[in-house]
Amino acid sequence: MQLDLSGRHALVCGASQGIGRASAIELAELGANVTLLARSAVALKTVAESLPRKHAAQRHDWRSVDMLDTASLQAIASEIAASAPVHILINNSGGPPGGPAHAATLAAFETAFRQHLLAGQTLLQALLPGMRASGYGRIVNVISTSVKEPIVGLGVSNTVRAAVAGWAKTLSGELAADGITVNNVLPGYTRTSRLDGLLAAKASASGRTEDEIAQDLIATIPGRRFGEASEVAAVIAFLCTPAAAYVNGVSIAVDGGRTHALS
Repeated sequence: MQLDLSGRHALVCGASQGIGRASAIELAELGANVTLLARSAVALKTVAESLPRKHAAQRHDWRSVDMLDTASLQAIASEIAASAPVHILINNSGGPPGGPAHAATLAAFETAFRQHLLAGQTLLQALLPGMRASGYGRIVNVISTSVKEPIVGLGVSNTVRAAVAGWAKTLSGELAADGITVNNVLPGYTRTSRLDGLLAAKASASGRTEDEIAQDLIATIPGRRFGEASEVAAVIAFLCTPAAAYVNGVSIAVDGGRTHALS
């Protein structure tokens, strides 16, 4: 199986922690040069310095940017692509705050739309020329199982994640002839700061303990445990390899079997 990514350049968003950081590690272990993107310069520098190197020519870098700042994001992405064409894009960003859709403000929807879909479009347009020129591109969007089954209490997230899934499916048809695949990975309940925040919010709203809330969630998972960021990252990394060249336009749940939908 061809899993080697030596000579490929990956841009990983949200790489300072959680699934983004784990994805950067997996891609680096497969030989890719990895550029990290997130808001925290201090955290990014630490992650970049700790990434594995399989060979002497392998290089890792980082850039600090707020995904909501579309103009700065476009400038930094163009700078990165000009220094070395990007072959792999991991679109990953923190989820919107919880709450029912009917109570969400217009500003909440606008912010989430900018952070997820508009940021993705900005990165795509900056990096696409390099992917096309090399005849190799892998775009993986880290979204949510809510695109298959909306999650109660995550109204804004459910809405915007579905928009990203529709965008990705459209792109997968438009770009396939250029050797570029576009896929989505849908994490289930995964041990990250995002899950910690959801547990805390649910506990606060219900008057129950976070452990009690966690056990309720685990009971809905056939695997009877939360996932690890590294397990989600392994699927993301595979989709970026030559071995996954014929996997295109799909949304893969990495959730221990929790999602009931067939497609």
